[in-house]
Amino acid sequence: MNTNESNHNPTSDFIRDIVADDVQSGKHTRIITRFPPEPNGYLHIGHAKAICIDFGVAAEFNGECHLRMDDTNPAKENMEYVESIRNDVRWLGFDWGPHFYFSADYFERMYEAAATLIRKEKAYVCELTMDEWKDYRGIPTQPGKPSPFRNRPIGESLDLFARMRAGQFPDGTLCVRAKIDMSSPNLHLRDPVMYRIMRAHHYRTGDKWCIYPTYDFAHPLEDAFENITHSLCTLEFEVHRPLYDWFLRELEFPQPPRQIEFARLNLTYTVLSKRRLLELVRDGLVNGWDDPRMPTIAGLRRRGFTPASIRTFCKRIGVTKFDGYTDIALLEFCLREELNRTAPRAMAVLNPVKVVIENYPAGQEEWLEAVNNPEDSSAGTRQVPFSRELYIEADDFMEDAPRKFFRLAPGREVRLRYGYLVTCTGFDKDPVTGRITQVRCNYDPATRGGNAPDGRKVKGTIHWVSAPHAVRAEVRLYDRLFKAEHPEEVSAGQDYKMNLNTESLKVIHALVEPGLANPAPDIRFQFERKGYFIQDRVDFRQDSPVYNQIVPLKDSWTKTAATE
Repeated sequence: MNTNESNHNPTSDFIRDIVADDVQSGKHTRIITRFPPEPNGYLHIGHAKAICIDFGVAAEFNGECHLRMDDTNPAKENMEYVESIRNDVRWLGFDWGPHFYFSADYFERMYEAAATLIRKEKAYVCELTMDEWKDYRGIPTQPGKPSPFRNRPIGESLDLFARMRAGQFPDGTLCVRAKIDMSSPNLHLRDPVMYRIMRAHHYRTGDKWCIYPTYDFAHPLEDAFENITHSLCTLEFEVHRPLYDWFLRELEFPQPPRQIEFARLNLTYTVLSKRRLLELVRDGLVNGWDDPRMPTIAGLRRRGFTPASIRTFCKRIGVTKFDGYTDIALLEFCLREELNRTAPRAMAVLNPVKVVIENYPAGQEEWLEAVNNPEDSSAGTRQVPFSRELYIEADDFMEDAPRKFFRLAPGREVRLRYGYLVTCTGFDKDPVTGRITQVRCNYDPATRGGNAPDGRKVKGTIHWVSAPHAVRAEVRLYDRLFKAEHPEEVSAGQDYKMNLNTESLKVIHALVEPGLANPAPDIRFQFERKGYFIQDRVDFRQDSPVYNQIVPLKDSWTKTAATE
């Protein structure tokens, strides 16, 4: 398990304080937590927060964290999601060791637990339809009505339960309900459903079962079966906690786990509902679960985010009991902070215009020394080719430039990064469109490396690539998937998809230095003056690389963080 961030600088919060007290008091000698996702979709950045908490707390107290597939709803679950979850947790840097489990492995024990509750007159088989049950349950300010089957004899309920398992009744006709309190202001305690009939092929148990436990019944049992000490979950489960405790108490587990809730992650410009993310995938509004615009862990990985930056982000947002929004710029800042230290530099021209250095010998080329990362002296240098014909960014030249334009313009001198000082002597443009087609320059041979021996100062420095050596690359520029800060906050009758950003992906054809033709996998580069990029791990093309923009060089969060 990679927990360097946590071990070197442990964080204090209310969850860790509770766990520390339980250890100090001797209540628990070994801490066991769990991360129990339902395999009905890919994990997203909100799950990353839960993963960091579940695995992080266990590691800090020298305990263990289990990875468990909460697969009690076979209609929506499959092995693709199981494998994606395993891959994502492992990629984030966490290891569950031998403790990988499926809820389905406990189905027999859960069935016996439900039968035990029936024998204790704490559960019964009910024949109300779902609509009838909702009417009987009532509203929080008024007591509900007991089901006419609530006092069904124990033997009759046990017989019906066995026949439910045997497949003798149609789907949705009978269910098993806990017998708790129909007058409770907490609707979850008003005789909740424990088992329902649902004929669906399960990816693990096949067609062995036609009845499946509900989440509220299965989850506390799974935790107890695995001797979980602290069941950490998000705030929406706080209202379910009395039911969680009731099941454990009535089934007489000797040392039941303790459920503790924390605030879930809400991120600006982002949707974190698996149902809605599935909708985006299903409707073709994104290119799959790992689309680099998606907030899924798979999407963030393909985009170029690092596991360390995500763990740092989760640590910085902390653990609280209060819901709120976190600015997505903080996530980007954490990544940018890491990549500034670690990413090698490279030159890429995204919107090229040709430059001809007229006094440079035709047919000559030379190799110049370029720094790989000025933030890391151990990164060394590389050689980049230089020739008579180059490409620069189109917006690094201006025909009629203002005084404070410190790039290339007629009669002005600039520094070519790692190269020479050049002065613009003229340009050509298309007479119809007015677009600049070529810029002409002279260079000063005495300024190799970009420094003038006579000490003259040149303010502008621009990047470039040698025309005969340039590699053509597809570059994908990503913006936020949603244009609204809170995309799900829409008026009645409106759809959150109206806030989709139609400009969230732009594909351009760029020219890059030859070292970017075939880099090692998962190497992230800073394209000088442009941002951070990584070669796409899916659309890999050896003859024509495809680069994803990870993040630009700066944004408003940088300024904010610098002032705190």
